[in-house]
This record gives sequence, structure tokens and C-alpha cells, in this order.
Amino acid sequence: MKYKILGRTGISVSEVCLGSMTWGQQNTEAQAHEQLGYALTQGINFIDTAEMYPVPPRAETQGRTEAYIGSWLAARGRRDDLVIATKVAGPAERNGIEYIRPAPVRLDERNIRAALEGSLRRLRTDYVDLYQLHWPDRRAPVFGQTQYVHAPAEYEVPIEETLASLARLVKEGKIRAIGLSNESAWGTMRFVQLAEAHGLPRAASIQNAYSLVNRTFEQGLSEIALREDVGLLPYSPLGGGTLSGKYAGGAKPPGARMTLFTRFTRYGSPQGVRAIDAYVALARAHGWDPAQMALAFCASRDFVTSTIIGATTMEQLKTDIAAFDLRLSEDLLAGIEAIHTQSPNPCP
Repeated sequence: MKYKILGRTGISVSEVCLGSMTWGQQNTEAQAHEQLGYALTQGINFIDTAEMYPVPPRAETQGRTEAYIGSWLAARGRRDDLVIATKVAGPAERNGIEYIRPAPVRLDERNIRAALEGSLRRLRTDYVDLYQLHWPDRRAPVFGQTQYVHAPAEYEVPIEETLASLARLVKEGKIRAIGLSNESAWGTMRFVQLAEAHGLPRAASIQNAYSLVNRTFEQGLSEIALREDVGLLPYSPLGGGTLSGKYAGGAKPPGARMTLFTRFTRYGSPQGVRAIDAYVALARAHGWDPAQMALAFCASRDFVTSTIIGATTMEQLKTDIAAFDLRLSEDLLAGIEAIHTQSPNPCP
């Protein structure tokens, strides 16, 4: 396992981050604990979660994922061996999670403090290593939206106010570092500029979607990630599992996310399916497992700090982790670029 430094924090994280979005919905507590235990034996020290997990979000399951991590920590101890990242939800009406806190749900002092206290309680810890803003407070293109429409909300919490709230929690020792998620190039630079201008916490990472079928991060954010040390933590590196090839030909594997739920439409467009099929075929032509090729590609990008993987079975988890010991040949990289040139970013 290789390790990298998270932003400018000095915190060392494994190049594989164990995601947890399915725990409490598709995975039981025992299965979550099994995944955590195995991940540690493989050198993974970085765990990602969120206050709204599991997904699909529901009031009756909200917070269950963090609680599963908390019960595992309580039984195991050795909290300092792990780097735990969680997230505070942005404006709730955009994702139908108005139940998460009394309205209005915003990235202000009241909401951030309440969210963090809830996460700490469920995680059974006194601090989180990386506290991320799950999506912007302002209206911005997120979750597959590709076009910015300038229509400010009636009230947006100023970025400086959000940073000041986070700064107080850092000072109290409840947060070690802060990160962004589903953020734009403008938003990322604004967070960095305001932090430096006012002595506030500086973003150490950005968690955005990134995969073979969604490389939009490269168009502006990759330069920021490298020049400003705000490394990418890619989520959905397998395109919601599609790049494993398991949905090929319209297959609906029992228990799979897109078999169970209808909300994951990001990777189902005709152009997306064609590109996914091409990547799967390329991998197999070179003797690669398609999922491992997709993950090895993410790991090969110099702007990536740690790739977030998620699995519902131990077999998937073992396959995914093993991918990070592999390196793509020049021929395989050339084949990936040829498909990308023909069909760029079909699933943004």
C-alpha cells in the first residue's frame, strides 16, 4: 500500500480510501465490520463516510453508516490508527433530506456544529480527521449537472462565514482538517483564497466524481489540485459499478445497486453505455479485470490523493484493493485515450 500526504496537513493517507455509502442499506453492520477489518489488514487507514449515509438517503436510516463505524471503533480501539473523513450536508431541499436538521439546512454555524456533534456521537470519537462540505451552499452544478446557471438563492451562507465556523471547531480540537466535495473550480479557488487571506482553515482535499467516463475534473480542477495542494478524492471511480462490466447487455445482477434502486441514472445514457462497453471490452482484450483497469487508471493520475472504493461483497472489495498493485501499460493507456477522444465524458 502506498501513502500520500493529505493537502498541506501532514496527515498520511493510504492511496485507497474505504467508502461506506452502502452500509446500513445494502450492507449489514457485521458486513461493514468485516470490510473494515479486511481493509486494515491491507494497509488502508483512510475511511470515508457522511452524516446522510447510507444512500439512497432515508430518514429512518440516516446516520446508520457512521454508527456502524462507531460500533467497530468501540470494539477495536486504536482510533489514532485511522484517518476518518465524514461530511456535513449542504442545503437539504436540493436532495430531499429536509429531515436531517431543523430548517433551514445551510452551511452556517448552527448547522455545522449540530452536524459535527451528531457525527462524533455516532462515530464514538472526539474528533474527525477530515470534515468535508458535502455540496456547496450556493447553487452550483453538482451531481451530474454540466451547466452553471446564475440564479443565486434568496440567501447563501458566505464562504468566509462557513470557514469561520469550521475554524472554531478546528480550534476546539474536533476537526483536524477540512475538505470540499462536489465543488467547482471557482468555488475551490474561492475557499483557498479566503482561507489564506483571513487565516482560516485551508481545504486539504476535494471529493468529486471521477472515472473513465467522467473526466471533467481534468478541465480546470486538476490544475488547482496540483498547484494548490487540494488533491482529488475520486468517488464513483467505477461509474456506479458499471465499469466492472456487471451491467453489460442490460444485465440486472441480484442485489446490485442499479437493480435495487432507480435513482442512479448518471451512467445509463446511450452514449454512456456505449463508452462503458468499450472500456470493458478494452480491459478484457488486454487480459485485465475491467474494474481493476478503471481503478488503476484513477490511481495513475497525479492529481489524485486517494481513490474511494465501495463494495457490497468481500469478493468485490478484494478485487478492488488488489487493483492498486497493478500498473497500466502504455498500450492500455493509449487505448483508454482513444476511447476518451471518441467519447469524452459521456457520464458527467
